Amino acid sequence: MSVWIAIVVTAVGCYAVKLLGLLVPAGALERPLVRRLAALLPVALLAALTAQQTFADGSTLVLDARAAGVAAAAVALLLRAPFLVVVAAAVVVTAGVRAMGG
Repeated sequence: MSVWIAIVVTAVGCYAVKLLGLLVPAGALERPLVRRLAALLPVALLAALTAQQTFADGSTLVLDARAAGVAAAAVALLLRAPFLVVVAAAVVVTAGVRAMGG
């Protein structure tokens, strides 16, 4: 039963956050600082999620094939490769390191 309570509380919380977002006055959203933060926040959240999924295993820090894949993607980005090439480089390097390591 506690799982359903958690689901209901999460759903109500999500609805409340969405409602609060709709209640913010338009003038507050037009400030330059707010616009800049709104533009940068998704990038920061995605970078944090990527780092957590790549370098963490529970509560420990790990450096494995995923780190090599992210490094390959970073190199491809520095070389200004198209997005699909960046993804393909990360996939190939990760798979290669996993194949060599067992």
